[in-house]
Amino acid sequence: MTDLRRRIEPGPGQESVWDYPRPPRVETTGEHLVLRFNGVVIADTRDAVRVLETSHPPTYYLPRDAFAPGVLQPVNGHSVCEYKGLASYLSVWSGARAAEAVAWYYPNPQPGFELLAGRVAVYPGRLDECTVDGEVVRAQPGDFYGGWITDRIVGPFKGSPGTLGW
Repeated sequence: MTDLRRRIEPGPGQESVWDYPRPPRVETTGEHLVLRFNGVVIADTRDAVRVLETSHPPTYYLPRDAFAPGVLQPVNGHSVCEYKGLASYLSVWSGARAAEAVAWYYPNPQPGFELLAGRVAVYPGRLDECTVDGEVVRAQPGDFYGGWITDRIVGPFKGSPGTLGW
């Protein structure tokens, strides 16, 4: 049986999620993020932050004002992250099409995660397309995680079958 946690050695210009910390950290990034839904760009920014956590691809948080007006709509439901705090959820609307509870934010992030205030994350696999510096993102496996996988990031990644206990 293969050990699913066997670290893939990063090549030049790559990062291993096994080098990310636990508890996670937040860092700014100047990468260019573009989100598309229902055939239109719904968000575009170079002012994002990313959360890095052991075994997870980065989760990107965009400023709320990077989203087109009216795209984000609140929905019922909350969850709690032991590090970041209480999350609230949003749906994304474009034209007559909606992606329900596809985005989340932390109204009052815990100490150490203040950079998340006023920012929104999305599940990249639930939109038509998300890109980082022009590269189309692959969604982190599993229905709970919001990581963004690019060629720059190597795993293995939590979320695939058999990884729940990592």
